[in-house]
Amino acid sequence: MSTRPLIVELLTEELPPKALNALGNAFADGIRKTLQGQHLLADSCISTAYATPRRLAVHLSAVLGQAPDQSYSEKLMPAAIGLDAQGAATPALLKKLQAKNLGHLVPTDLARRNDGKQDVLYAEGTAPGAALADGLQQALDHAITHLPIPKVMQYQLADGRTSVKFVRPAHHLLALWGDDVIPVQALGLRADRISRGHRFLCQEPLSIASADDWAARLTGSGYVIPAFAERRARIARQLAETSATLGTTIGSDPEVDALLDEVTALVEWPTVYVGAFEEAFLAVPPECLILTMRLNQKYFPLFDPATGALTHRFLIVSNMQPQDPSAIIQGNQRVVRPRLADAQFFYQTDLKTPLADRVADLAHSVYHNKLGTQLERTERVRKIARWLAPLLGGQPLVAARAAMLAHADLGTLMVGEFPELQGIMGAYYAQHDEEPPAVARALRDQYRIRLDEPVSDDTLIAAVLFMAERAETLIGIWGIGLAPTGERDPYGLRRAALGLISAYEQLTAGGYLQASQDSPARLAALLEQAAGNFSAGTLAHGTVDAVLDFVYERYRNQLAATCDRAAIDAVLALRPPLHQVAARVQACMEFTVLPEAESLAAANKRVSNLLKKAEGDLPAFDAGLLTEPAERQLSDTIGQLAPQAQAALQAGDFTASLAILARARTAVDGFFTDVMVMADDPRIRDNRLALLQSLHRLMNQVADLSRLAT
Repeated sequence: MSTRPLIVELLTEELPPKALNALGNAFADGIRKTLQGQHLLADSCISTAYATPRRLAVHLSAVLGQAPDQSYSEKLMPAAIGLDAQGAATPALLKKLQAKNLGHLVPTDLARRNDGKQDVLYAEGTAPGAALADGLQQALDHAITHLPIPKVMQYQLADGRTSVKFVRPAHHLLALWGDDVIPVQALGLRADRISRGHRFLCQEPLSIASADDWAARLTGSGYVIPAFAERRARIARQLAETSATLGTTIGSDPEVDALLDEVTALVEWPTVYVGAFEEAFLAVPPECLILTMRLNQKYFPLFDPATGALTHRFLIVSNMQPQDPSAIIQGNQRVVRPRLADAQFFYQTDLKTPLADRVADLAHSVYHNKLGTQLERTERVRKIARWLAPLLGGQPLVAARAAMLAHADLGTLMVGEFPELQGIMGAYYAQHDEEPPAVARALRDQYRIRLDEPVSDDTLIAAVLFMAERAETLIGIWGIGLAPTGERDPYGLRRAALGLISAYEQLTAGGYLQASQDSPARLAALLEQAAGNFSAGTLAHGTVDAVLDFVYERYRNQLAATCDRAAIDAVLALRPPLHQVAARVQACMEFTVLPEAESLAAANKRVSNLLKKAEGDLPAFDAGLLTEPAERQLSDTIGQLAPQAQAALQAGDFTASLAILARARTAVDGFFTDVMVMADDPRIRDNRLALLQSLHRLMNQVADLSRLAT
């Protein structure tokens, strides 16, 4: 059957820019999938989504005018229910046929097959394929009602009586199959072949001859680049070329990509111009200027490629292309100047009050009604930081100072205007007040999601404050009954747990925690210290244990992406120090490939089950009660290997410790082959269980090997 291209375009008022690309893809997918389900698309059909600030559209390259006839087979009901004794249709069968739009069928039209238990009635035949007009109407209705819009608008149509709901008021609908209009309707609009170009550069309606002409006509006569990706690429190219001519760069951080997406959703015919502001504003911290230009004005600040320093120029992405762009440039420069002047005023005013003098004001800011004020929280974090710092080799007074100043910038004018600058502004104000560099660095880093590089002497206090903040948050919020549920985690406890994990990893990478040693700064001790700073009765019973389990479970999920699940479970079953987990998991993974691993894991599981049957405490092992050669061999092997495995464990060489253990396989296999553990003589039985208990301790120093058994 012959096919033609199809274009469907819905013209609207300005759509939400941050959702535009997703809306365009969802609109196109909704129409494509519905038409595909009705067999109206050829196998070779290519779907192309389009989205501009004022339109959603989809082009389908090969669409049938009429779907081929479709064979169907509908299971109805058991024959005993559908037919009476005379073979006539029962009311139940008639109702079923009507529900499936098969009311024209009579019992003789139905097939009868046995399913192994009873005869069942089937309606079988060939149904005419869907017509494109009907199929497209269903597809359009489905696409419009299934767009990812959390909140829609309700507006009245021109008749003054009818109301419809959509993300923004819709003004026109185009639907062309080849060069024919498909008579569909939506949101009170009837489809035709008329489109609209750029709001200012193309005032006249555009009559589209055929579906394949639509995109080229919009671009050529309408001054609209309809494809989101093409428009984004054009903007990116102009930004790169323009910044290069100025010897600058727009930067490469994630905010640049996000801004590029947003600007793409704001323009249909993008053109880039260069703006500038007074260099005196560069005395303000660059983060303030960058944020106001990007967030408020949608400009692209320019940076010195050699130093990364902010320059006094910026790039404007305009939706206009006049012969003389000076009015656009001057207008944007005139608009941005008051914004920068506000930032300058906020900064200069904030500097008049030392950061330390702002701490007392935190008493007027509630952190949580069950956990007190920000000042009370600051004191809790300060105590944790002062306890933790010397355990990691840091200066407790410096850590305490950083914790005390951590949230003092919340009362500043700059953070009041730009909450995103919390911590960053605190660092600038601390530098101005001549606080120690380690304090300023800690204030800047406290809001990071993770620590992603090894800790050094310069960043140690920052790591201490980072850990103290997260420990206090986890214990406090969890302790008052606000643990995460499902997808809800309003206080970011999952993120706080992952932040703690990253801190222990990076402290180990930096040499401040040794994998070969336990540490008084281990996670359980940190959480206990945090819990001890809350008032009596504030926290629920068992909060520390619950948070400890939560953090280890987060670590389990994180490791599962790259490590063997059984090895992870084996290690975490012992709850080892957090900074040793990764090394132990790696050792277990290396152990599992040894030929002895499977046998020893199975034996360990058997030992665990036998020890569970022991009643009461076992007596001390007595070598004099050994009677069988196999049990003497196992005892000698344990005595020989235990010191070696323990030495490797103490050195942090978990792989070597498990490799030493592998040498016990022959003795272990021999014991379980030749020795009856549960002997009739209770003294012999208990002594053999005590021997197995010592074996169990030897085997499970690095991980619970029973969990490696298949």
